[in-house]
Amino acid sequence: MLKFDKRKKAGINQPAGKTTFIAGDTELRGNLRFSGAVKVEGRVIGNIDADEGVISIGKEGYVEGIIKAPSVLVNGVVVGDVHAFEHLQLDTEARIDGDLYYRFMEMVSGAQINGQLHYLGEGHRAGTDSGLPSREFKSS
Repeated sequence: MLKFDKRKKAGINQPAGKTTFIAGDTELRGNLRFSGAVKVEGRVIGNIDADEGVISIGKEGYVEGIIKAPSVLVNGVVVGDVHAFEHLQLDTEARIDGDLYYRFMEMVSGAQINGQLHYLGEGHRAGTDSGLPSREFKSS
């Protein structure tokens, strides 16, 4: 018999809260702020910001803006900076045109980065200033 521990800490595969899905034929224009998990298979033109939870950009997903979340999984295209305060995962189809700010990163062969890597030390938290220059992304 399998036992499931309900007290497990929410991790990369177990986001806290509900999951929002942005389908492949959907385009959102504007900033998105949420708690929980969001899976992007469509297009988001704007910033995505999560105080807690996971942002997942699927193979067909496209984000034009800055992403900020504790955990970020990318297998699509991101045009803008990515701030992953805990965990960043780049899969084979990932293409990032911007800087990466991460604490722990996994990168699979085939992922492409056109930007700089910035390691966030142990003392960095989602709500604190990293001391790095903050850029505001504006869509064209």
